Amino acid sequence: MRLRLDHVRAILALVAGLLAFSLAPASAEERFLDIRPGGQFKPVTIAITKFASDDADGSKITGIITNNFKRSVFLSPTDPSAFPEQAPNPEAPQMAAWQHSGAQFVVTGRTHREGDGRIKTEFRLWDSSNGQQVAGQQYVTDATNSRRVAHIVSDAIFTRITGEKGFFDSRVVFVDETGSAEHRRKRLAIMDQDGGNVKYLTKGDDLVVTPRFSPNSQEVTYMSFGDSDPKVYLLNIETGQREVVGNFPGMTFSPRFSPDGGKVIMSLSEGSSSNLYTMDIASHTTTRLTNTAAIDTSPSYSPDGSQIVFESDRGGSQQIYIMAASGGTAKRLSFGDGHYSTPVWSPKGDYIAFTRQKGGSFGIGVMKPDGSGERILTEGFHNEGPTWAPNGLYLMFFRDPGGQSGSKIFMTDIFGRGEFPVATGSFASDPSWGPLLN
Repeated sequence: MRLRLDHVRAILALVAGLLAFSLAPASAEERFLDIRPGGQFKPVTIAITKFASDDADGSKITGIITNNFKRSVFLSPTDPSAFPEQAPNPEAPQMAAWQHSGAQFVVTGRTHREGDGRIKTEFRLWDSSNGQQVAGQQYVTDATNSRRVAHIVSDAIFTRITGEKGFFDSRVVFVDETGSAEHRRKRLAIMDQDGGNVKYLTKGDDLVVTPRFSPNSQEVTYMSFGDSDPKVYLLNIETGQREVVGNFPGMTFSPRFSPDGGKVIMSLSEGSSSNLYTMDIASHTTTRLTNTAAIDTSPSYSPDGSQIVFESDRGGSQQIYIMAASGGTAKRLSFGDGHYSTPVWSPKGDYIAFTRQKGGSFGIGVMKPDGSGERILTEGFHNEGPTWAPNGLYLMFFRDPGGQSGSKIFMTDIFGRGEFPVATGSFASDPSWGPLLN
């Protein structure tokens, strides 16, 4: 059985001085779009007018917000060439004209540099059906942080329209791959969820796989193949300090944090089998959870930490099982055709994502925690390693399409309505989506 790859992501600290306040608070109960499955789905059309600015920051922020919404599935940006006016940002647009343009919402905004060098950005969201402002905020931040402000603005608008948490102000840890297939260099890297702002966390001296984020956003756990046996490491993103997770006699792999960040759960090889263990990060105390002759691996906690989902071949083939976080009897969840692996619990707790291999096809799918409601979202030559967005509405995974020299990262929503590549520049694998920064 080959080692399955999974993912974590790490987040850089928030640049000091980010301030936000609401200009037009909205009712938490009101939403303009029901994104749940069923019925005729139609995305909301939204016009993002160019943010007024004295420099290039306005165009940059406008472009990032527009790109975010293009990949959101639920919001559809309208073509700027169809705009009836260049709205006087951020004052009220001429709503009669916008109503005929097909845009259900209009975003106006501006950004400028304060006397102390920081940038001040504000936006307003308008409902074109009645001409009312339904949301608005402004932010003051370090001048180097305009990209992040664009993500925060995107989240505020997404939440106001859909009633769901945003996901744009988040980052992804992944394995950056360069060089030929025979001499592949693999480095841990971190990026914004849209593929921008890439930074490297390791030098590429050792082979690294399965990075995974901590809930506190400051640490990543991953597996490294150095001169000795592969080991699981903890890496502090802010300081660069790393340490080995325990000193086990066999090979450890598939590490993942507990929801509170206090433990790491992993698989430890013992001869021809492997079993699940947890390790308390503070005390390094280990607890064995499974004791079988099978291969138990790829564990993932439920959001409340009470249960664990994992893959095992104890029934003769790779399938998905669930058990209490303290161990004990495991219940099989997957009964479809093919082999199931890399299960990951949604942060909402409503679904478990997985990889299914059936014949020569690899599918990324979801099922409910009781095993019902299984559906495949995307299939291809080689898809693997799903990881959840912090709002539980999207998945990233990596794909090797065959005939090329490396894999790439893709994103899809949990209803399978849209699929988008994540532009990483070089080849990339093992994404792990971190929590929201704001």
